[in-house]
Amino acid sequence: MSRSLKYFEALREAQDQCMAADDSVYLMGLGVPDPLGIFGTTLGLLEKYGPKRVMDIPLAENAMTGVAIGSALTGMRPVMTHQRVDFALVAMEQIMNQAAKWHYMFDGKHKVPLVIRMIIGRGWGQGPQHAQSLQSLFAHIPGLTVIMPTTAYDAKGMLISAIESDNPVVILEHRWLYGISDHVPQDMYRVPLGKAKVMRKGADVTLVGLSYMSLENLRAADLLTQRGVDAEVIDLRSLRPLDEETILTSVRKTGRLIVADTSNKMYGASAEIVAMVCEKAFGALKAQPERVTSPEYPVPTSPALSAAYYPHAGDIAARVLTLLGREVDDALYLRPQGQNHDQPDPSFTGPF
Repeated sequence: MSRSLKYFEALREAQDQCMAADDSVYLMGLGVPDPLGIFGTTLGLLEKYGPKRVMDIPLAENAMTGVAIGSALTGMRPVMTHQRVDFALVAMEQIMNQAAKWHYMFDGKHKVPLVIRMIIGRGWGQGPQHAQSLQSLFAHIPGLTVIMPTTAYDAKGMLISAIESDNPVVILEHRWLYGISDHVPQDMYRVPLGKAKVMRKGADVTLVGLSYMSLENLRAADLLTQRGVDAEVIDLRSLRPLDEETILTSVRKTGRLIVADTSNKMYGASAEIVAMVCEKAFGALKAQPERVTSPEYPVPTSPALSAAYYPHAGDIAARVLTLLGREVDDALYLRPQGQNHDQPDPSFTGPF
């Protein structure tokens, strides 16, 4: 029987089922036992499993990440959550130099089964220090698995796979995804890490997206269909490891590539994907690859600035039409009417 869950409910169910199946799984993070439960993703778990397995932490992210790593090295499976990816920056030494490297430094004899959940993306004018998308930063580090599920189905299946992994996994969740529903089976299931998904087949151009931008790519594909262009949409799902084959297969078919990402363009995930395609499928390209990303300046707080900061479906569609030498109608550049550019719909209230 088909069952629909929202993205935040799928994440909560994944953690619940993993905790029920394995006593070594525990949750920690600022606001994890809070009455609002980090956008609802941890609601009810304190009451079910108690304070020894669902723990708040002090404003000491570096030290507490060290605690999580130490417990993982001794056989526990911690799931650490940061309400903002920005908060994890004070723990980069622990993440980069410890969690990511122990397995390598000790010849595979040590495992670090640690999951770090981080929230990215825009929301309520939180600005330069609270609304960044830093996936490229973490994907640069050998030893880390970096995933970005887009749908509720993938959110549950990939989080279960991450918790069961013996390697450290960073899962980046875009704020605007939490309220989006999808078919989600009730039983435990796994979605493999490091495997992209073709969300829509097409013949004229490949649109590769990360996280929320995969949904913008789907909207762009609809706009392009109205203009006689058949776009293939790939949801990357994992940044590291990168599913090169799915991207290359698509580009060899379409001959054109657009990568849409919420992070910055320079030295970013989109740059890595374009470089990989140019190195391995240059002969298949009919036009230069393009990137649609956030601008090269910090995330703004002002509504007037944020309205022009974030790329959307019309920007992607316009870039494709330009690539094809087609006329671009100005309507594509218009922002959706009545939308608060920091809020996908009126039900999305925050900041927590």
